[in-house]
Amino acid sequence: MPSHYYIIFGAAVTPDGSPSGTLARRVRGAWQLSSRSSQAKFIVTGGQGEHGPTEAQVMKTLLLERGVSEQQIIVEENANDTLQSVFNCAGILRERGDDVQEVIICSSPYHNYRCQMLFHMLGIPCQRGEMPSDRPALGLRKWLYYYLREAAAVPWDFLHMYFLRLVRNR
Repeated sequence: MPSHYYIIFGAAVTPDGSPSGTLARRVRGAWQLSSRSSQAKFIVTGGQGEHGPTEAQVMKTLLLERGVSEQQIIVEENANDTLQSVFNCAGILRERGDDVQEVIICSSPYHNYRCQMLFHMLGIPCQRGEMPSDRPALGLRKWLYYYLREAAAVPWDFLHMYFLRLVRNR
């Protein structure tokens, strides 16, 4: 039976190996969204940041603590940025073929748009999950910084993806 895939994008791991608030909110948001699906599978994506373990391993642990089975979790821990995560997860989804009924992007609201755009550019239809806001936890200044950073990253990644496609189609 085809599954709903919830792709959770990584965020920082703290020096003691625990999830940052942003990482924990992303996992919690994806888990809450998945409660609507009896066929939920999770792809957790994120490599080694400044502190270990990998972001993907920390997310896997959080999902297991919430009662998600090991068989429902796919760990992608080689990506170190959004673009790599999208490429790697698109490959996983293509390998799964007919098992994929729906793909839901689970990141921070300011990040979801870029993730969705990149998946669409790779021919992977998906939707943005309604995720918890980081605004109350981050404060206005830091939250605004992340939004402005995304505003710069969207055209950068769009152009990067566009030129990669041109080179591959030659």
